[in-house]
Amino acid sequence: MDSEVRFEVQGRLGVIVLDRPRVINALSHEMVNRIHAQLVAWADDDAIERVALTGAGERGLCAGGDVVVLYEDATSGDGSETASFLADEYRLDAYIARYPKPYVSLMDGIVLGGGVGLSAHAAHRLVTERSRVGMPETQIGFVTDVGGTWLLGRAPGELGVHAGLTGTLLGPGEAIALGFADVLVPSQRLPELLERLETEDVASVLGALAEAAPDAPLLDERPWIDAVYDADDIAVILERLDELDSDAARDAATALRGRSPSALAVTLRAIRIARGFERLEDALAQEYRVCRRLHAAPDFAEGVRAQVVDKDKTPRWHPATVAELDPAWLDGVFEVGDDELRFDIGPGTSGIITGEHDDGDEGARE
Repeated sequence: MDSEVRFEVQGRLGVIVLDRPRVINALSHEMVNRIHAQLVAWADDDAIERVALTGAGERGLCAGGDVVVLYEDATSGDGSETASFLADEYRLDAYIARYPKPYVSLMDGIVLGGGVGLSAHAAHRLVTERSRVGMPETQIGFVTDVGGTWLLGRAPGELGVHAGLTGTLLGPGEAIALGFADVLVPSQRLPELLERLETEDVASVLGALAEAAPDAPLLDERPWIDAVYDADDIAVILERLDELDSDAARDAATALRGRSPSALAVTLRAIRIARGFERLEDALAQEYRVCRRLHAAPDFAEGVRAQVVDKDKTPRWHPATVAELDPAWLDGVFEVGDDELRFDIGPGTSGIITGEHDDGDEGARE
């Protein structure tokens, strides 16, 4: 277990290395707790001036949470293990967003789900030419989480809704354009970046190594995406997609019809509501609420079975179509209960999370 995540001190830099390369550094509960504890320790350590997050192997930073463990809890447990994991994960994501020292995430390669939570709320978010960033939860009957609804809700126009519902993978330019990352640093220069961060401040290092953001092809699709996805009903979105004569729209319609109708409806509403929140914690609390309820619903276990366990890629959703969704069930998913997720500011932190990365109030985070 100790090898799943490593912590290294290099000069004035603390480095977090996710170290499960065979599964693209998928997050376990133990990893989440160890990362949080180490960040708290470094926050109070005057010898550490900045922190960097990276992943072992060549495939990516992190492919998300270990969904097989959550699947086993859904099929043979009582859900308590999942509730505990999500609570600890979301509190870590919130802590990263308000971390008092510069936190640099190296979003190289694949960055999905829980990996986004560890990286896209950082003060300094770097992608490379190899980055593929996404929130693919609807494919397994789940909802965008780890603050993903907060990020997607603040993307330009309806691009975030499209990306969240379809699970579209964002290239480096798109990740920057949609607000998941800030700058591009070529992958071949990442070792130099880490070496320079041992002694230099983040701004000077990025000033020397960052390059202009690449093109974001998804931005070219924004006119029809904005026109299609401004609806609050998945059925209406599908109808609009069917009316368009374009390969991109047809691909989107095909993707949506392969996703869990329940997960689509919940994700759409969650993103819409998150747009009105003032703090990241509010979005995380809502995600905790709806994720626990979707975890207990049939589609999560069925989605993981089809995509990860049996790998037959033929999930049998319940209900099978958007038309069969029960509006009362959807309302119930969002009802506030007596098991809400609470956040403490935590050691070494202050202020309110804004979710912005505009250098206007970074303080010690540079």
